[in-house]
Amino acid sequence: MTLPFFPVDLFDGDREALLDIVERVGTAPEQKFILGECTAAFEAAIRDSIGAADAIACGSGTSALMLVLRAMDVGAGDEVIVPAFGCAPLAAAPALVGATPVFADVDPWTMVADPEAVTRLITPRTKVLMPAHMFSVMADMPAFRRVADGAGVRLLEDSAVAQGGVLAGTPAGRWGDAGVYSFVQVKTFGMPGEGGMVVTDDRELGSTVRMLRNHGQDGTTRFRHHRIGYNSRFDEIMAAFQLHRFPTLPGRLERRAWIGEYYTGRFRELAGCGVLAPPSASDGRCYYVYSLLCERRDELHEFLAARGIGSHVYYRNPLPRQPAFAPYARPGQTWPAAELAARRSLAIPIYPHLTDQQVERIADAVCEFAKES
Repeated sequence: MTLPFFPVDLFDGDREALLDIVERVGTAPEQKFILGECTAAFEAAIRDSIGAADAIACGSGTSALMLVLRAMDVGAGDEVIVPAFGCAPLAAAPALVGATPVFADVDPWTMVADPEAVTRLITPRTKVLMPAHMFSVMADMPAFRRVADGAGVRLLEDSAVAQGGVLAGTPAGRWGDAGVYSFVQVKTFGMPGEGGMVVTDDRELGSTVRMLRNHGQDGTTRFRHHRIGYNSRFDEIMAAFQLHRFPTLPGRLERRAWIGEYYTGRFRELAGCGVLAPPSASDGRCYYVYSLLCERRDELHEFLAARGIGSHVYYRNPLPRQPAFAPYARPGQTWPAAELAARRSLAIPIYPHLTDQQVERIADAVCEFAKES
């Protein structure tokens, strides 16, 4: 039986509920399809679950980053320090608001931004530090909080992949002046559509984000625009669907954690064979993706495929090596750990409805490759 990396049946168990929600929202007398009661209830559920002062649902995790940067008045002449290894929005969001993304190298093992590398890049133009959690590991947010406070700059925590993660007792998204989540299909709280969330303890910042997501309107007087904003509004059907699934999120997170910890235990002995698992720890883990570092990454990918096991390569190039972002790279700067991660990282399946037998089969195949190749 084939085990795909991106499963097609993530929401099969909720099919009837989703159809009922579509009918209920579609036939409701108020005909409110965006930013209605369901969105408000979903925001309240996320806000209360992590103890934040505000939570603002928006169109995507990418737009959540942009909205926060705009709310922080980031623009031309400002610099935003981001990881050199990660998804395109890390660099695109600052660039789209007119700022300059500055690329910091990452930790060679965890692949999250290195606080020391970030510190060396701070200049008088630096306005925001934007670390991102990566795969199954949260960034060192206590260190980034200290660096940001010491430099007098804002801290924006990209928690798009880390919803449900906790570090030193603080939920992912709560370490920065603001944090963001993503609800795209394969995330830990994914849904069959696009969506994101900004969470913050800064009520003024939250109010500005709320205004910017809806063309600069403040929600009191329609067609009165206080700022130039965006169309980044949340869908009522998706809000109702996420509310339906919210009580079962802890169970799915617990299952992901079990799979990840099982993998790490099985792979601990493979470091001398060219396959390196993530660090073994329970604190600061999120298990959105389980990514190995493999000296012969492409060979492992093919080996698994031949056995019916899907795997996936994220980010074959560091961000400053991408054509879109190369113009922002500082001359002579290098990112050796990010380059190494781009060559070696390979993600294997970790979705919560994998059976124990399937998880064991995946681990067996990785061990077979490492020990016999």
